[in-house]
Amino acid sequence: MDLFMKNTDWGKALKPLIAQYKDKKHPLDYHNLYQLMVMVVLSAQDSDAHINKLAPALFEKYPNLKALAKAEKDDLEPYVGKVRGFDKKADWLIGIALELKEDQNIPTNMKDLTALKGIGRKSANVIMREAEVKAEGIMCDLHVLRVVPRLGISQAKTGDKMEKDLMALIPQEMWSEVGMAISFLGRETCRPTNPKHSECVLNKECEYCKTNS
Repeated sequence: MDLFMKNTDWGKALKPLIAQYKDKKHPLDYHNLYQLMVMVVLSAQDSDAHINKLAPALFEKYPNLKALAKAEKDDLEPYVGKVRGFDKKADWLIGIALELKEDQNIPTNMKDLTALKGIGRKSANVIMREAEVKAEGIMCDLHVLRVVPRLGISQAKTGDKMEKDLMALIPQEMWSEVGMAISFLGRETCRPTNPKHSECVLNKECEYCKTNS
């Protein structure tokens, strides 16, 4: 484990951040678990805002897995053809629909979610958090990968390695919320340039703040 601050109790230190963002809905504008799963797959390497813009027309045409299972890749192109990585994502979504068949079959555990093509640990952690089931990991998106090294928790370069570091340092009862809380911090306060140090609830703990403010 590659850590800057081995003596910091990060479970305790991150509580104010979790309190700030606890239960805040994911930026993807979904209305049920089916929509969330589809949007999570589409949003990889793309932006939540872009997927939110395209999703209503897609879900009007394909309101559930049963409808999606009848689609061909060419059928999806008018709706999500502009999504980055459309070819493979369309294959993944149709494959998921054919495998699961009905919305009620969408799994909410890590093993079964990550067995679906197009859903890795990051996506599974998002789905499980929004489904309000017990967390089996910590969501590490691009915002988390940027913010965590600034805070001084881990210098991991990949989501899988960073997730392992965070899971080793943070109590399991915090896993469901901590990833999204750090992500929201990165979106709103700890921006890539000109981070708002004075507004950050972690500015007293943050190594980057101590050396750059």
